[in-house]
Amino acid sequence: QVQLVESGGGLVQPGGSLSLSCVASGTIYSIYAMTWYREAPGKQREFVAQITNMLNGGDTNYADSVKGRFTVSRDSARNTLYLQMNSLKPEDTAVYYCNADIATHSSTSWADYWGQGTQVTVSS
Repeated sequence: QVQLVESGGGLVQPGGSLSLSCVASGTIYSIYAMTWYREAPGKQREFVAQITNMLNGGDTNYADSVKGRFTVSRDSARNTLYLQMNSLKPEDTAVYYCNADIATHSSTSWADYWGQGTQVTVSS
């Protein structure tokens, strides 16, 4: 019923920039939060950035490792989450996943959804 699709990943040099998008589609009643995670080989999936409390204006949160370099934003009308990544470092190399807390039919039908991921590689 709900699908999340990430896009925008690719290869970029250290210090460069990249923009990611996550589009939620399907049967959506409302979205409470959308979050970016990333997973590097041999490492656990980690939190990157999010917009939560979307039903009441939205609040942003960032991991310390990306704060000041990454910016998360949204287009509520299009159910889309963005991640603008600047000053990229090799340590940012990972598969980036979009997660959304979505109600499909009513305010009592909340569930957690994941996208397929998009590869970001920061290398010279």
